[in-house]
Amino acid sequence: MTRPRAVLSMNPPRMARSLFDEDALARLHRAADIDTDLVLTELDSARSRDALAGVDILVAGWNAPVVRVAHLPYTARLRAVIYAGGVAATCLEDPAAFAARGVVAANARVANSRPVAEYALAMILLAGKRVLPAGRAYRRTRTPPDNFAVPEGFGNYRQTVGIVGASAVGRTVLDLLRPYDLDVLLYDPTLAPEEAAGLGARPVELDELMRSSQVISLHQPLTPTTRGQIDAGRLALMRDGATLVNTARGAVVDQEALTAELRTGRIDAVLDVTDPEPPAADSELWTLDNVLLTPHTAGSMGGELHRIGDAVAGEVERFAAGLPFAHPEDLAFSARTRVR
Repeated sequence: MTRPRAVLSMNPPRMARSLFDEDALARLHRAADIDTDLVLTELDSARSRDALAGVDILVAGWNAPVVRVAHLPYTARLRAVIYAGGVAATCLEDPAAFAARGVVAANARVANSRPVAEYALAMILLAGKRVLPAGRAYRRTRTPPDNFAVPEGFGNYRQTVGIVGASAVGRTVLDLLRPYDLDVLLYDPTLAPEEAAGLGARPVELDELMRSSQVISLHQPLTPTTRGQIDAGRLALMRDGATLVNTARGAVVDQEALTAELRTGRIDAVLDVTDPEPPAADSELWTLDNVLLTPHTAGSMGGELHRIGDAVAGEVERFAAGLPFAHPEDLAFSARTRVR
């Protein structure tokens, strides 16, 4: 059987070496005719057009150049897009046009969901212990607290945690929360109540979740419907001393409203994503004591990137063997729902 031809497309090119260890590179070479030293960072030079014209599989990654409508004449042979990230459609100007031509796609969203979920779990548990205010008080007083005088609302026993969005990350977080003695609420309008219960959570409306949860962790995708979904009204519903954890997208939260609420000191926030990212140099998010700001570190980094590389290599192997993808993406659906 003739091996399919494949090409890598991502930016910077060194990303390929971060994603694929020696074992994953060997798997790619066994499954496909691929030059893993060639990584396309643009698609308009004669060299890049020639490389693109001869491939069956586009293996793309973060910051991959977008395959535009103008490139369609050079992609007649293309049959699959495998994306080392969340949504393969991000590297296609017109995903529906490729879907209409029979191009199939897969992404590594599930592989990347694990470290994000682990980060969220850690922050949820730390927030339950009220680590941010406890740390502030300790620095101020330099005196250990009387743990038997700590008021209700501290700790992770029978605490209420709200999860917004049963995305791949959200579902992994729900699974990781199962061993803990927590009351877990879930808002996701796409799920039936019995589906939410099957995920180990109690389905509620978003306003109830905001009102009832001591810790709220955001995992909804950014769509026209969810942009600014956590607005001033919903932030005002949060309990005094509650914590908002955002590892989704900064724009699902109204940033001005969040900053205004945080300025009062009434709530805490753990923000791995913001809008813009990073925050403006003069943003109060840099200086507010009740904010833990991290630089988009929840996603795969370091050795965790190899999990994505392994997932991508597996999809290339499946395609080469004539098998369905383990984690397919509907390009036509992505075209309809992505945020522009």
